[in-house]
Amino acid sequence: MSDPVASIKALLDSESFSDKVRGLNRLRALEPAQAFPLLKPLVNDANPRIRYAAVSQLDPVGNADLEQSLQLLRDRLFNDPEIDVQSVAADVIGGLKLTAAYPDLKKAYEETPEWLLQMSIVATLGEMGDSRGFDLLKIALSSENSLIRTAAISALGELGNPDAFPLLVPLAQDEDWQVRYRLALAVGHLEHPDRQSLLQQLAQDKAEQVASTARELLAA
Repeated sequence: MSDPVASIKALLDSESFSDKVRGLNRLRALEPAQAFPLLKPLVNDANPRIRYAAVSQLDPVGNADLEQSLQLLRDRLFNDPEIDVQSVAADVIGGLKLTAAYPDLKKAYEETPEWLLQMSIVATLGEMGDSRGFDLLKIALSSENSLIRTAAISALGELGNPDAFPLLVPLAQDEDWQVRYRLALAVGHLEHPDRQSLLQQLAQDKAEQVASTARELLAA
């Protein structure tokens, strides 16, 4: 019987793009401890598509060695020439709950001119669940980019800090129904004395998706 690890390594070591992609797909069948040493070199592959796929797979493969994963992800966050690879590195930091990287995420958010990376960082702060992210999310809530603002609403809900409630209340009047929808979901995560009254207001929203979500949360 052929060794699956050896056969996958042969594909990953190939100069062929299609072979590497096949190897990455097969890598998903391995346990993280087996997959991690095979995946690690591809995080710095010359081809940006391979790097993107390899960094993406560090969640959950990186659980096999969180310290090395943190080093790899920090490097890609700051040094990869492709913004989508930087962005997926931020995503994976959140997926692996690498809270030690919070200062790196904050630095990257403040220094990058790229909205895609900023949005990924905002989203990952919610997933990571680090309370230090609250102040940065407050800043993101005032972004001129609507996608970043929407991501910040969701992330503030995920953090569950009731201090977010007064920051979110004005968004009940936002013209974008998707903002109001995200608001309803976020409020559902927050414990605040005025939570019910805001949900009751949203339950009367002209957008049915917003109203039905608020009604479901009121009934829960």
